[in-house]
Amino acid sequence: MTEAQYVEQDLGAKIERLRSEHRALDEELKNIVEDPSIDDLQLQRLKKRKLFLKDSIGHLESRLVPDITA
Repeated sequence: MTEAQYVEQDLGAKIERLRSEHRALDEELKNIVEDPSIDDLQLQRLKKRKLFLKDSIGHLESRLVPDITA
């Protein structure tokens, strides 16, 4: 296996871990929103973390796709 393949495999594993955490946060947020005693600060932190994960996933996915020059 070449170094590029190892890097691609490593990035794929990182992306999958981030996606898993993103899905878990999504479920947690769905449950929290239904709770009337929710702490707004906690909700805001979870939403920021979810957005950070989404951005990180996008960044890593862009590293997997080769640049296409026209």
